[in-house]
Amino acid sequence: MRDDFATFILTHGRADSVLTYGALKNAGYTGRIYLLVDDKDKQIDRYLENYGDEVIVFNKDKAVAMTDACDNYNRHNSVVFARNYNFIVARELGIKYFWQLDDDYPSFWWSFDNDKQYVTMTNEHRIRGMDSVLEACVEFLVASDATSVAFAQGGDFIGGPMSQVAKQWFVHGWFSRKAMNSFLFDADRPVTFRGRVNDDVNLYVECGRRGELFVTIPRLRIQQPETQKNSGGCTDIYLEMGTYIKSFYSILVAPSCVKIATMGVTHRRIHHAVQWKYACPKILHSKYRKPRVA
Repeated sequence: MRDDFATFILTHGRADSVLTYGALKNAGYTGRIYLLVDDKDKQIDRYLENYGDEVIVFNKDKAVAMTDACDNYNRHNSVVFARNYNFIVARELGIKYFWQLDDDYPSFWWSFDNDKQYVTMTNEHRIRGMDSVLEACVEFLVASDATSVAFAQGGDFIGGPMSQVAKQWFVHGWFSRKAMNSFLFDADRPVTFRGRVNDDVNLYVECGRRGELFVTIPRLRIQQPETQKNSGGCTDIYLEMGTYIKSFYSILVAPSCVKIATMGVTHRRIHHAVQWKYACPKILHSKYRKPRVA
């Protein structure tokens, strides 16, 4: 793995259950891994016992001071503070490119084969050569001038080959303009996450409105447990707020292109909906430019 790259796992209260760490090793990743832990975490000693020099403890008060939580609850049980402080840590370590992950990913998968055919999550479709995958992702990040590149999520493929993400990739070869949960960044191009929850949606919508490019690569997939089943992390905040209040954070950030809607088939629930035709600038070909009048 290139020496200017590292993976950061943002974790809290899960010193004995950092699923992502084992998943990276099982996927053949040989690069640097750092666990980013805040100084308010009661399990710091256990993290240090388990992971030693791979643990980086940051000052949460400093991270809170530099972050707009978009509310006045005065509670700091959110990953958004670590997300923003991650850029400072990366630059201090001399890291140019980094992958920012949550701590609860049990596995990484291929979603399509070389013929663009959708594949299911069987053992043969696990990612085994993660170093090569991430090298290619960094090259794509640079060549595309994207602000961030991300893997797709398991939930993107509800419906399998008939899911919207799968059909867009198979029919058109399209990427998605969102990025969630697994952010690949250039440390010299920092972004600012906002909102105590829905921070990832807030980021790609707010930056997308300014013309910045976020890309989800459908062929690569992370698998996640249900957000409210694994103790620690942000589970308490999801249980406390529910998706209704959670969705409104994105409306606060981008009211012109985000609305409240329902999602699901048989068991529908409140969720945010990004209206993409209003979310991103439309770039016209130069042939449509009107001549300047002196």
